[in-house]
Amino acid sequence: MTRAVEAFFVRHRERLVWLHAAMAVVFIAVIGVPVFLPDPPGDATPLTHWVTFANYALWGLWFPLVFLSVIFTGRSWCGLLCPMGAAAEWANKRGPQRAIPGWLKWEGTPIVSFLIITILGQTVGVRDHPEAALEVFGGTMLAAIALGFLYGRKKRAWCRHACPIGLLLGVFSRIGAVQFTPKMPRPGGDAWTEKGVCPTMIDLPRKEESRHCIQCFRCVNSEAKGAVELRLRRPGTEIERIRHHHPNAAEVWFLFLGTGVALGGFLWLVLPQYQDLRQTLGAWAIEREWFWIGDPGPWLLMSVHPERREVFVWLDFILIVSVMAAVMAVMAAVMAAATATAAWLAGPGFRSRFVELGYQYAPVAMVSLVVGLGGMLFQPLGAFAGTAKGALFAIGILWSLWLGWRILAAQGVAPTRRVLASLPGLAGTLAVALAWWPAIFGL
Repeated sequence: MTRAVEAFFVRHRERLVWLHAAMAVVFIAVIGVPVFLPDPPGDATPLTHWVTFANYALWGLWFPLVFLSVIFTGRSWCGLLCPMGAAAEWANKRGPQRAIPGWLKWEGTPIVSFLIITILGQTVGVRDHPEAALEVFGGTMLAAIALGFLYGRKKRAWCRHACPIGLLLGVFSRIGAVQFTPKMPRPGGDAWTEKGVCPTMIDLPRKEESRHCIQCFRCVNSEAKGAVELRLRRPGTEIERIRHHHPNAAEVWFLFLGTGVALGGFLWLVLPQYQDLRQTLGAWAIEREWFWIGDPGPWLLMSVHPERREVFVWLDFILIVSVMAAVMAVMAAVMAAATATAAWLAGPGFRSRFVELGYQYAPVAMVSLVVGLGGMLFQPLGAFAGTAKGALFAIGILWSLWLGWRILAAQGVAPTRRVLASLPGLAGTLAVALAWWPAIFGL
């Protein structure tokens, strides 16, 4: 089957540009057209009004399904469908192609990118207002084109070094069933290079990990001995043997921070304690005559839509950002503490054990993002939505525990000690699930 898939994409490789163009049209229609249409009536459905359809397409279909797709098809979205990556590469062919700067190569750049986009999306109301969706997604597209235009030599510097969605898909692709493997691998470990055909600058003969591979099929050639070939594997295999696939501390901290900031973006919307805190802080500020805190801010930073009866003031902006940052810090601390305890219990070599064991949270982190931020996907299920979400979390928890067990086995931890070292992982995954409880079954 893999050979048939290879042959199909190699045969039609030159035609993918038309698919990218079609996706760009769809992208513009979903994020751009709703801005020029009237607001939908209260009884509108995705089948009766384009604005409602576009919102559901973004948050009920694209957002959750593109994450789940990596389990079955890896980062195929990035290489075959994503209009941002294609636009960045198109711009690069026409730009000065400057050397990629150090700040862009920094492993933390896509983490910062993800945090900024996630928090900004909450303060501007990206799931409620077409203008906010255009700002966030359109702004991301412009950033991709700008970075693509300036940096790299016929490559996708944006996709490898800065894309916030690419980072997510890259981490989760490690648990996927698809891998592209060099036929004649070279020793030395995964490496970065601007030589060769790979648009995300993978040194193909030394390729050992999945996270940067966007599955564009440019490196596939069934007749070349030194090419790369498509293979299928049992989902989770790469993380089970993560010590052989270039474990990266930045990815682990992203799992911790990303899960926390996404949780914060959900909790401020649903917890009644948030409104109590808002009133308390507002009264405290007025007592000190900080009246500016009650003024609306710029629409680029916060939701200012009086026609829809939603106007955020500086108090809202500061509080939303603070709550999201606080929840992120607490969740990251809990997950890091559980991982550190497991690494300590496993035996000597704390640093490497910590990084490797941090990957066990990939399944439960993915489920938390799908359920929490893509909850619209479950709306058609009605009364069964909570059951479906709970089932997904159960799968995520069990899979994370299994990965932790297998990582410890690959580290050579004896079975008795492995049981002990698995307990903190159980506590960490349960903590994530309990924190997302309101998203699963409501308050």
